[in-house]
Amino acid sequence: MNYYLGVDIGTSSVKSLLMDAEGHVAGTSQVGYDIIKSRPEYAEQDMEQLWEAARKTIADVVRRYPEEAAQIRGISYSGQMHGLVMTDENGSLIRNAIIWADQRSQAEIHKIYDIVGEDAYRSVALNSLSTGFLIASLMWVKEHEPENYEKIRYIMLPKDYIRFRMCGEYGTDMSDASSGAIFDTKRRRWAWELIDSLGIDRQIFPKCHESCEVVGTVSRACAEATGLKCGIRVACGGGDTLMQAVGNGIISPGVLSANIGTACQISGGFNEPLYDEEYRTNTFCHVKKDLWMLMGAHLSGGVAMKWLMNQILYMDTFDEMTALASKAPAGSEGLLFLPYLSGERTPYNDPDAKGIYFGMTLRHGREHMIRSTMEGIVFGLRTSIEIFKGLGIEYSKIIASGGGARGQLFLEMQADIFDCDIYTNVGNEQAGIGAAITAAVACGEYADYEEACARLVRMKDTVVTPNRENQKYYEEQFAVYRELYGHNKDLFHMKGSYGKGM
Repeated sequence: MNYYLGVDIGTSSVKSLLMDAEGHVAGTSQVGYDIIKSRPEYAEQDMEQLWEAARKTIADVVRRYPEEAAQIRGISYSGQMHGLVMTDENGSLIRNAIIWADQRSQAEIHKIYDIVGEDAYRSVALNSLSTGFLIASLMWVKEHEPENYEKIRYIMLPKDYIRFRMCGEYGTDMSDASSGAIFDTKRRRWAWELIDSLGIDRQIFPKCHESCEVVGTVSRACAEATGLKCGIRVACGGGDTLMQAVGNGIISPGVLSANIGTACQISGGFNEPLYDEEYRTNTFCHVKKDLWMLMGAHLSGGVAMKWLMNQILYMDTFDEMTALASKAPAGSEGLLFLPYLSGERTPYNDPDAKGIYFGMTLRHGREHMIRSTMEGIVFGLRTSIEIFKGLGIEYSKIIASGGGARGQLFLEMQADIFDCDIYTNVGNEQAGIGAAITAAVACGEYADYEEACARLVRMKDTVVTPNRENQKYYEEQFAVYRELYGHNKDLFHMKGSYGKGM
């Protein structure tokens, strides 16, 4: 039996997943790490630490499943998107990665638009620029760290560095490259004209591949560090949202994914580069040449729950939190949470947006705070669904993934707030499964993604359906939720100690 390894490089951990050619997961391994925040608006990670975490998870899987590991035929990757990794001519890291959650580059975004023109830029990238995107962070380095900028030989995204350490080949894939927002998304190539206008050397941009292209083989150094065999084929992989879609079988129109991870997203696959003309959503290349993804991105998902658990309520586990939240009624008795703890991307693209608990009274307790936080996360996803509907997008079902698929209360909230049946995958690690499926397609185990997903992706028999009584409360709450940002926007943008969170 052939086996395939999916390596998922996330924001909070690396997970490696070993799957056989029939879709059965033999085992997984996970190692966590943190975001480095030397200033409130900064978000960085040490890629050496991420590589060591990836190495440990792979070595652990190989050690625990030696017979299966001996039959690994291919490896591929899922990775946190948007972030900037820079290496010098020797392949050494120049500085910490600036990741998607970083908020330092607002001035650079304005500068890019001043040089290129906002409309001209958007018409090529099919996206608005956001802080934390590769190109905005690169321009920040060029302006503020010229000594580091001059050392650059290649730029890449986080998962690309892990792959480089495993096979020694530079490169990226269309999905991750397009998420860096210096990409001609329709034509699936770097936006060379924009790059030239910004005065950036073309040579620092690596070659782009489709996700299932084989780009190298496991090197001797990687084999010694992990226990893998030399020569195993290594496929390019893709961004985590795209790999989650593959793991859920979403490789054609008609189905949406609702992912609640550290951040959260609503996304779907389309046979053309569909985009919102107000650029409230993101349009990225998908995992194959005739497919694109439309995505609404929300910056506070599980991170808001973690914040509430660790810094406000001092509770021990998410299970304890959700058990307590279930004691509060739908709508949290009027308590609403605006989950903009890290700013927001969809629909406002505002890094200065802040979180709010609105409607709090003496009758509200911990159970209301937890439930309203969960509801606020799902309300945020609902705003993306409303944009999708406005574009005429039709869908038959929504598949929940990430942490939002693992608790019944979150699933019920999604069914009620989205007014749609919610499906879940038999497997819990959709991104890792998507990466393993990509490896299988790359190695010819399956002819294409369609065949692979039809054979390997399995949904649970249970479907969560909307509760009409709860829906009534949620519709009233959502109407208020949509007003909160507009009524507080000016306050969010006040500077000084409040604006900087000092």
